[in-house]
Amino acid sequence: MQIATWNVNSVRTRITHVCDWLQANPEVDLLCLQETKVVDTDFPHTPFTELGYQTYIYGQKSYNGVAMIARSPLQDIQTGFASVLGEITDPSLDEQKRLITGKFGDVQIVNMYVPNGSEVGSEKYEYKLRWLKLLREYLQALLAKNSHVLICGDFNVAIADIDIYDPKGRENKVMSTDIEREALAEVLNLGFKDIFRKFESAGGYYSWWDYRSGGFQRNRGWRIDYHFLTEALYERATACAIDIEPRKLTQPSDHTPVIVTID
Repeated sequence: MQIATWNVNSVRTRITHVCDWLQANPEVDLLCLQETKVVDTDFPHTPFTELGYQTYIYGQKSYNGVAMIARSPLQDIQTGFASVLGEITDPSLDEQKRLITGKFGDVQIVNMYVPNGSEVGSEKYEYKLRWLKLLREYLQALLAKNSHVLICGDFNVAIADIDIYDPKGRENKVMSTDIEREALAEVLNLGFKDIFRKFESAGGYYSWWDYRSGGFQRNRGWRIDYHFLTEALYERATACAIDIEPRKLTQPSDHTPVIVTID
């Protein structure tokens, strides 16, 4: 099976790009979207259903939002932290629509849009750290029921210097501070591995490029979109690739798809 993740930066704005990409990549069984930026009642289901896909959504107006576009029905769809953990002590962490999970065969898929953090030391930065801490608790609960777990999405953290085109001064930049990396590492230490690095050890591979200053044309990017797999799935994975073609289109998302293949 193939699973892709793509921050589309507004699904309604990018609907043609997304549908064209799905038609050009029929081997993709599940596409996980982030930053759909639309309330559930306004989500554009029809273009996907006309192509034969199932849609599973969790959105809000203008910001955030996640969706799963599947060739075959998913099972046990749950949205937000509380759907898995029950009542949470900080309800504000579920106010933003950032998390959806479902079962695809024997695999638990978690699609997420991690908070950006805005500026180091800001209220949004502290929110991001609290969100990642609760994410660890959430994933522990899922792992207690299933060892075949894949988490994917826009993590808004470059986990290593090799994942930034120019890491100079990264210690003071949001998405690359030591505190953010440590917070994400605590999550990954539950048993998740970066599947892209199973197949590619070199630098120069990115999934996000700033719209400004010709970031994409100059390959001044960051790798912040990932598939992290538990050991049981990691061994079954046969490929992982970043498809930069959608980033070349007119009015593209600033992110591009990342695809993993699992036997």
